[in-house]
Amino acid sequence: MNHARFATSARLKRVHKVLADGRWHSTWEIMTRGKVCAVSAVIAELRANGARIECEQRIGNEGQRVWYYRMTKGPRQDG
Repeated sequence: MNHARFATSARLKRVHKVLADGRWHSTWEIMTRGKVCAVSAVIAELRANGARIECEQRIGNEGQRVWYYRMTKGPRQDG
């Protein structure tokens, strides 16, 4: 897969801004605040640019699976 370069991608920078606080964020929160659709793809691209992002699954109030992401290291700024 070819990935976008962080330095030139507004989409990656929007999601980075959401995750930059180091807290857990749900897929829905990343979608709405970062204005992206394919969250897992954006996470993969940020990782390809050097970011460390953890992922965990939780069970929501109605028994549904909810995925959460937390960035522990940001991407390379030149990549």
